[in-house]
Amino acid sequence: MTAPSGEQIELRAGDQRAVVVEVGAGLRDYRHGDTQVLHGYGRDEIAGAGHGQLLLPWPNRIGEGAYSFDGVTHQLPLNELERRNAIHGLVRWLPWLVRDREPNRVSLEHRLHPQPGYPFALRLTADYQLTAEGLAVRLGAVNEGDGPCPFGAGAHPYLTLRAPVDGLELRVPAATVIRSDERGLPRETVDVDADGLDFRDRRPIGATVLDHCFGTLDRDSDGIARVTLDDPASGDGVTLWVDAAYPYLMVFTGDPVPDVNRRALAVEPMSCPPDAFRSGEALVQLQPGESWSGSWGIAPRLSPP
Repeated sequence: MTAPSGEQIELRAGDQRAVVVEVGAGLRDYRHGDTQVLHGYGRDEIAGAGHGQLLLPWPNRIGEGAYSFDGVTHQLPLNELERRNAIHGLVRWLPWLVRDREPNRVSLEHRLHPQPGYPFALRLTADYQLTAEGLAVRLGAVNEGDGPCPFGAGAHPYLTLRAPVDGLELRVPAATVIRSDERGLPRETVDVDADGLDFRDRRPIGATVLDHCFGTLDRDSDGIARVTLDDPASGDGVTLWVDAAYPYLMVFTGDPVPDVNRRALAVEPMSCPPDAFRSGEALVQLQPGESWSGSWGIAPRLSPP
């Protein structure tokens, strides 16, 4: 019987195992030995709450699903009806083709054809690879149309070490955070200390409810920004890293989502903030034939048994 997420593509390298799926080219499972570092979903389940999905050609929300680009107004279908938003792109539920595959890596592709609300042509790629350091993911896009197109990229992995996340320690190297309204749309950007959300020094999550977009990321000498999640009880930890193509990170404790509800922490790489199709903030504009690419990854840090 076919799984709801389509073909299951298992990657292995040493003690690491990951499962990438045909539907949406999502990441369903990732573990190191017996330790699960991704809060995923079962083979016979549908990916709820964005679990491990790729968010293309925009991450997060577009208010009312309406935006203007190059002098033309477009209307997208609303798939967050209670908030009247178009959320997380167009390819989460579409099949992707496997273009190349080895035991520790896979490359998938999807051609997004012009459609109402997004009349642009994109060739999208997703490359997953297990290395000695962990899992690396590279997303790419090429404008195959005859005019410019708006574009944004994101991903929605949920990190886990143990539940609830309250007892875990978090570090987010961000100096600013976006305040959002009741619809999840941005209102203003403030310093992280203004809202008690300064995680630049590692500290317990505690009772903090997180559903925030962080920006102004501090990067290491290699140009990489790293979010760390640590379990002081076991000594285990996990790092999510992003390259310069991702200047924003959405961090979400999943409180209103029944199958998450503080059992895991979403750390979402984003190339642009919420509602970028309307605000133009950090929005990528691809010219015909122009390409974009960005990389992120997950690196487990496990204590010896």
